[in-house]
Amino acid sequence: MIYVVATFHLHPGKLEPFVVAAHAAIDASRRETGCFLYDLHASVTDPDRVVMLEQWETREALDRHLSSNHIANFTHTNKPYVVSVKVEVIHPQRIEVL
Repeated sequence: MIYVVATFHLHPGKLEPFVVAAHAAIDASRRETGCFLYDLHASVTDPDRVVMLEQWETREALDRHLSSNHIANFTHTNKPYVVSVKVEVIHPQRIEVL
């Protein structure tokens, strides 16, 4: 199991069009083989920051996802709204769930 945390810093006032454009990618990603979680969260302290949380069965499933057409379209469509993006792939050896 691997996790992805993608943090997007958006241009001011671009949250709504970013979210609208993200819906297609979210819907398609959730239907991919190996996807257990794919959701977008808005910061309550920074209106220009959103975080995509993902959970994938394997790195191979993530790699297929990253090369998919819907992710290419998502990246292209949202490019004008995004200042920067940081993607972290977490390969946990152990996860403690409280």
